[in-house]
Amino acid sequence: MDWITHDEDVWFEFRGNSPQQLTPGRYYKGTVDGFAEFGVFVDLAKGVTGLLHRSELDRRLESLDWESGDTVFVQVKNIRDNGNIDLGWSIRQSEREFRGSKVHDPNGDHDGEPVDSSDDDDSGPVKMKPKGSTGSTSGRGNGKSQSRSDEENEESDAGRSDADDGADAESSDADDTGADADAQSEADESEERAVPSDDGNADDVAETDADEDRFTLVTVDSLEERVGDDVRLEGEIVSTRQTGGPTIFELRDETGVVDCAAFVEAGVRAYPDIEEGDVVRLDGEVEMRRDELQVETEDLAALDGEEEQAVLQRLEDALAAKARPESVEPLADHASVEAVTERLTDAAEALNRAILESQPIVVRHPATADGYVAGAAVERAVLPRIREEHDRADAEYHYFTRRPLDDPVYGMDAATNDVTRMLQDEQRHGEKLPLVLLLGVGATAESLDGLGLLGVYGANRVVVDAADADEDVEDEADVVVSPGLVGADASDLSTGALGANLAAALDTDIREDIGHLPAVSYWEDTPEAYLELAEEAGYDADRTRELREAIALEAYYQSYEDKRELITDLLFDDGVSAGAQRAADAVEGNLAGHIAEQFRIKLDTEVETAQANLEERTEGDVTVAVLDADAYTHRFDFPPTSLLVDELHRRNREGDDYVTVATSTDELFVRGTADVDIRAVAEAAREAVPEGGVTAVAVRDNRIEFLSGARDDVVEAVIDAVVDQF
Repeated sequence: MDWITHDEDVWFEFRGNSPQQLTPGRYYKGTVDGFAEFGVFVDLAKGVTGLLHRSELDRRLESLDWESGDTVFVQVKNIRDNGNIDLGWSIRQSEREFRGSKVHDPNGDHDGEPVDSSDDDDSGPVKMKPKGSTGSTSGRGNGKSQSRSDEENEESDAGRSDADDGADAESSDADDTGADADAQSEADESEERAVPSDDGNADDVAETDADEDRFTLVTVDSLEERVGDDVRLEGEIVSTRQTGGPTIFELRDETGVVDCAAFVEAGVRAYPDIEEGDVVRLDGEVEMRRDELQVETEDLAALDGEEEQAVLQRLEDALAAKARPESVEPLADHASVEAVTERLTDAAEALNRAILESQPIVVRHPATADGYVAGAAVERAVLPRIREEHDRADAEYHYFTRRPLDDPVYGMDAATNDVTRMLQDEQRHGEKLPLVLLLGVGATAESLDGLGLLGVYGANRVVVDAADADEDVEDEADVVVSPGLVGADASDLSTGALGANLAAALDTDIREDIGHLPAVSYWEDTPEAYLELAEEAGYDADRTRELREAIALEAYYQSYEDKRELITDLLFDDGVSAGAQRAADAVEGNLAGHIAEQFRIKLDTEVETAQANLEERTEGDVTVAVLDADAYTHRFDFPPTSLLVDELHRRNREGDDYVTVATSTDELFVRGTADVDIRAVAEAAREAVPEGGVTAVAVRDNRIEFLSGARDDVVEAVIDAVVDQF
């Protein structure tokens, strides 16, 4: 096999036993060993495993259809001094897409020999030229995808010789064939551009007319009934992505979205002049690929002029009709929700438009029980809509992400993280910039910098918060839902309840599924209407308490994770999903009850220690309880300080004039029986202790930060300022 001359053209079978024996730059055949949040582990040999980091992929990690044990091809990019192996993505994922194979045998006698592939079962994609068609053959991708059919694969293999000594001739023939095909493609294109004379080429014209008649103009929502048919689609290209084989164009018309595969050769961009946002006409055959609808593209062309405008008008009319809810009916009788029904309608319309326009949705909410309830409610409404709109099985991972926040503030750190990810997804996967939905965060001036950063890049921003929003936020965000902005009293409203009402506005069919969620989100003083709603759904006070405590405990651990499956088990499957039932059987009880018991044990233990060290004193008519959280709590274990001070305040408050303060090295939390203006408190303390660096950083959490060296003076100044407000 002397025709194999370049390492980049072949794959290697590694028979060594040390990472240091690998050769950087070569492509190796490996086996998927496992998955992690940051990438895929691939075994190259026994005891030799490398990491394919998610940043090296040409698609999202979640959309890989690899499973443990699958054979894959990767490039060794680097071998570190500690033996770690950095792997790179190979767009070729079939032996046939390489020009050959070699043995890399650093310890034996077979190094450099061809791999004996007689026992290999390679059912992967085949590298081939597209079949000819009567449409344009300009090399832009007119042929069927490599995934078209086994019949085409057999045609591609028909000319292969069984003998090794025929490899040279076969390679040469393949190259000549490719050159002839390219030349013929140019000739065909020139011929198509020529205008036939009246006295000639009648047969060609008839063939073209017949080809036109093959394709019937249909809509995306009808494709399921047209598998195997030749169809024509008109719509907008909402995204493109390049796979190891075909180029995938995601086309949206007035009824839905479908993936369309166009193939010129493995890993080569088909129709490079077609871009996201183009209005196109696409001809192809409807296929069912891995239980997903896909159109195998035969011709794709951009529309302009009146044809383009007609399609755009159809899309806009359909979008307007589908996006805005006709009306929003609150889940229960609640004045503060009724006051913002118009704004809830605006928020629901913005989310619906994002789904219909294939725009990813990123949800940010606090890592608290209230925040998780709000986020899970919206997730419950949005995911079915995404699955309905997109035929891709992994669509929900591409178009919906929920990212909890440790702090109830959407600051520059969170915004920078989101901007970085969205730009990476735009560049690597061709995704649109997302709509960012902020639930229980982002409504105060402390979040303006983060919101502004999103705005610089043109990301849509929707803020939904039960607490009063600052007017400056309304100027910055696209939609703000906050009762305070319309003059309504929201003292008895939780963000979980507001998020559940938004979910009901998005999808009226889930009202029964989410009826218990508002009651779960309240730690105390739950409105009677939500208690009754939960009862109707089969959730009594004890059950909603268990759910709330279970969510609060799980929210603390790996707070930056959405924990989608676990939260679903807790909130919606009532502990009876397959996984939850196994857990329930193991502890002889339900899942939520088991976790809630752990919550209570941990919280009671911490509260008992804190109570013994709580210092109470009287300032005028106000009782002030102060806890040194550094000295008398476990700072890096459950419960977090904010939740602990909430519980202490609930258990100890007496009368109308009671304040609880928990202090740490450089921050403190304030709770009071009367409303506390934490910004005014911080300003007064800053004036009293100018060297203390006092700042109100989390208005929702009544949290103040300061310089640790001025701690004692700042604490006293804060207490004085709080008492003055009483």
